[in-house]
Amino acid sequence: MAREFSRSEISKVAPVSGKQPKTDEYQRLKRDGFKEWRLTIDGLVARPSSFSLEDFKRMPARSQITHQACEEGWSFIAEWTGVPLSYVLNLVGISPKAKYVAYFAYDSAFDSVDMPDAIHPQTLLAYGMNGEDLPTDHGAPIRMRVPRQLGQKSKKYLWKMTVVDSLKNIGDGTGAWDVAQGYTWYMGI
Repeated sequence: MAREFSRSEISKVAPVSGKQPKTDEYQRLKRDGFKEWRLTIDGLVARPSSFSLEDFKRMPARSQITHQACEEGWSFIAEWTGVPLSYVLNLVGISPKAKYVAYFAYDSAFDSVDMPDAIHPQTLLAYGMNGEDLPTDHGAPIRMRVPRQLGQKSKKYLWKMTVVDSLKNIGDGTGAWDVAQGYTWYMGI
């Protein structure tokens, strides 16, 4: 388990890394308050599905106050609220052959986690931060939150997840867009 903090330890400043996606689709969804946004989940699942932000907000939520550590040297502590990824994976019925969950963002970034991190109770599809809706600069409408790994794994602006048994067809076969820039795939802390 990643360490969880008290409310009094929430950082006063939460640095932002990266810019909001400039795609027409993301900007249209943002202007509409993400009412038409969907997260599609497919691959090695019994029930491929597409969930709205309201669907996620009706699911059992979990809040945690955890540390977001960036590999670039900055960090902050925030309260994240969302749905445990394990709950969503149970809804769609993952195959026993599933080994990874790959996730894709509107800014063309993608990443993946292995099944132990995907089903870990602290791994969230976060739609809230510090008691408010997730700010756009921090990944609205939903971001992955993997507190046992560096911040690079907690991708923002999600639109799709695919459950797979191999990473060979995810990007260049490494399972993460940033591996080509010299980062490692596994970023455990």
